[in-house]
Amino acid sequence: MKQLSIIPCGRKKIWDVDVHMGAVPTKKAYVGTFHKLCRNYAEKFTDQWVVLSAKHGFLLPEDIVNQNYDVTFNHKSSEIISYNALQEQVTNKGLDQFDELIVLTGKKYKKVIYGSFNNSVSCSFPLLNCSGIGYMQQVLKNAVQENKPIH
Repeated sequence: MKQLSIIPCGRKKIWDVDVHMGAVPTKKAYVGTFHKLCRNYAEKFTDQWVVLSAKHGFLLPEDIVNQNYDVTFNHKSSEIISYNALQEQVTNKGLDQFDELIVLTGKKYKKVIYGSFNNSVSCSFPLLNCSGIGYMQQVLKNAVQENKPIH
């Protein structure tokens, strides 16, 4: 069974550390603690990962992010990517070729995931039962250290 992890981008980006940094691949753009823990988990337990960004949509590790931004799905903004664009990315980037999605986010992303993928893909949200970001971080860290995926 081929699994794809979907991980959140996070507020802290490389440009918060180095304001003179130019465009970088996705795998270097996001530097926050939660993002790093999600990525470590994804790399250890699933076949591939993508970042879900409210501005750019689904970003593969080698996709280029040009500059800093602060856009979330929770805010109203003309910069938020549309569901149509997300659905096109799922097809164009081959994300619909996976058997299962492991979504390492909280409940606010559920609507976005279900609006982007058709119903034939199995989805799991292993962090939904966590009561806050600190607990999510602890669960992710422990899973990687103990080599036991979250169920």
